[in-house]
Amino acid sequence: MARIAGEPSQSSAHRTGSGAPQEMEKTMYAVMGITGQVGGAVARELLAQGKGVRAVVRDADKGRAWSEQGCKVSLAEISDVRALTAAFTEVEGVFVMIPSLFDPAEGFPEVRAISATLHAGLLAARPPRVVCLSTVGAQVTRPNLLSQLGIMEKALGDLPLPIAFLRAAWFMENSAWDVAPARDKGVVPSFLQPLDHAVPMIATADIGRVAAALLQEDWTGRRVVELEASRRYAAQDIAAAFTKILGRPIRMELVPRDGWETLFRSQGAENPMPRIQMLDGFNEGWIAFEGGAAESRKGETALETVLRELVERG
Repeated sequence: MARIAGEPSQSSAHRTGSGAPQEMEKTMYAVMGITGQVGGAVARELLAQGKGVRAVVRDADKGRAWSEQGCKVSLAEISDVRALTAAFTEVEGVFVMIPSLFDPAEGFPEVRAISATLHAGLLAARPPRVVCLSTVGAQVTRPNLLSQLGIMEKALGDLPLPIAFLRAAWFMENSAWDVAPARDKGVVPSFLQPLDHAVPMIATADIGRVAAALLQEDWTGRRVVELEASRRYAAQDIAAAFTKILGRPIRMELVPRDGWETLFRSQGAENPMPRIQMLDGFNEGWIAFEGGAAESRKGETALETVLRELVERG
């Protein structure tokens, strides 16, 4: 069961012991995934706007840093319907995201179970609006790793609540893995290929800004918002940005497609095919936005800005 730290009781929320009115409570938004990049970006944006944030976390120690920033903390395992219901109750909106599963079991049983729990918790709590992090290509019927988000959309899409699925492009922050080889060897292995093939990307800071804005909008029923940067980027653009940032030539090197399965299995994957299918989808162009580039919402952050921050972090 959820334990919410620092929440005032019903009787004390509005009046002091002397009968004088207290300062009005801030509008509260529940944020899942707050200890990660995207959830953290959503929370920081809301806090910067003076909104109240309820950090939904599994680990009290990880929630402590957010408590120190003024957030309320709600402890809830993603498998615990009662805990999630408590975390989602008495808020103006909920930001929902599921854990990243890069090596799911066949048929994606993990995400099906998570989606069922989230559905039950949201249905019981009935928050005024829900913003759910999804992905470019969630509507695609060809199997791939991103099918997990399509499953989640279908599971939550019938909720009798205003729910928005924020379909975000390829995270620019995925290049965090590229910093070390770029810095140490001047050569970055690339699964995005051919090297001049541009794909939709987005910075997590822009996801945070858009998600925070959506949480404060009014709408009815189900909606889809597709989000990418103002331009699309190829692997060679990543190399060019690193070259500028590091001040020396950096090049991308193709990782041969026929070696992916062996490589991923050597890294511990038991079911690498969904990941391979996802990479094929980006490279072949069938993982794409349902509304096309013309209809997608555009972010503000350039790839070079994100890569520079990644390099500075080391």
